Amino acid sequence: MFRTSTFNSASLSRRSVVGLGALGAVGLAAALAGCGSSTGEKAAPGAAGSDTPSYYPADYSKLIDASKAEGGALAIYSNTDQENWAPILRDFKAKYPWTKVSADNLDSDEVFQRQLSESATGKAPADMLVSNAVQAWASYASKPDSLMAYDSPETKELPELAQLMPNVWAMSLDPVGIAYNSALMKEAPTSIADLAKTVSADTGKYKNKITTRDVKGAWGFSVSHAFTEGNTAAWTGLDEILPTARPETSSGTQKEKILSGEYLAGFFISSAVGYPAEKASGGLIKFVLPKDGTVVLGRGIGITPKAPHPATAKLFLDFVLSEAGQNAVAEGGLSSYRENVELTEGRHTYQEVEKLAGKDGIIRVPYKVVPEAEVTAFVSKWNAKLGN
Repeated sequence: MFRTSTFNSASLSRRSVVGLGALGAVGLAAALAGCGSSTGEKAAPGAAGSDTPSYYPADYSKLIDASKAEGGALAIYSNTDQENWAPILRDFKAKYPWTKVSADNLDSDEVFQRQLSESATGKAPADMLVSNAVQAWASYASKPDSLMAYDSPETKELPELAQLMPNVWAMSLDPVGIAYNSALMKEAPTSIADLAKTVSADTGKYKNKITTRDVKGAWGFSVSHAFTEGNTAAWTGLDEILPTARPETSSGTQKEKILSGEYLAGFFISSAVGYPAEKASGGLIKFVLPKDGTVVLGRGIGITPKAPHPATAKLFLDFVLSEAGQNAVAEGGLSSYRENVELTEGRHTYQEVEKLAGKDGIIRVPYKVVPEAEVTAFVSKWNAKLGN
């Protein structure tokens, strides 16, 4: 049923969803490039600094000095919650004390709409964009001069999947799962098919009590479309679930309504919300990865073409991709993907997702634009199945 993918410490291959525009097979069956022992090595004295890895440019200190001259301010437009950002911003400031980062939490589509509208006026205050709305990112980044060209020294230390598009990297690789109220649903739905079986056994109980993401938004479309492309039996289960479901525009709203009991469960919930919600609720909300296909989205990060603080933006990007940055990413509830991330309680990684979902159960979503006609047809089909 699935196209295969493997990911381990020795080798990596990517399971690609076909049909998302001209995706092609972004094949990865090569050894991990540059994940060797140099990650933890320090620069020679007098190079870029005593705490800078040896593989950084010898003149990296000039970038640090330029950030100081900029004043260290940094503005990020993102669709990422503050609880996810907190450890990243804390550790970045600890490393570069003169910096001050502002990370807005916008809707998935708003990240790019705001950047484009402000750029049109000639006043674009954002230095960086961060979002896991694949369709919106791919559409934005495919335009000329939409991003600043930068060759991060961390890139060669990362697996190939870290580069989502030219000048767009994965800050995290976040799975999409099922969240449910454990006080109201005694048995965990282990897959979309399993949830469909539960719903069809008691449609009266579950009518308007299931939530999913609005597919008219870029994020909701990306995950829903990817699941149907990556699982040949997807519509069998969805045909049972969707008549009982109501769409929401954010995982945060879904979380709150599942917690209150307005919804019993939700599917295609971002782990960036699901993992922290499970911890914060003391297990009242449970978050599981569907065994019949777990969609994984890269949370893209890139520097705007006319960033007011380009040096600080480059420092921030390098930090996020570094071993220290990826540890902070995991601490904040996102799923890091770099080797040597400390796996303490509450931290999650792509490798863990593969273990839980199964190596053949991961559906990765390449950053490619889906043709508008295909989007329209999918949205119409999906919404026609939703209940009133």
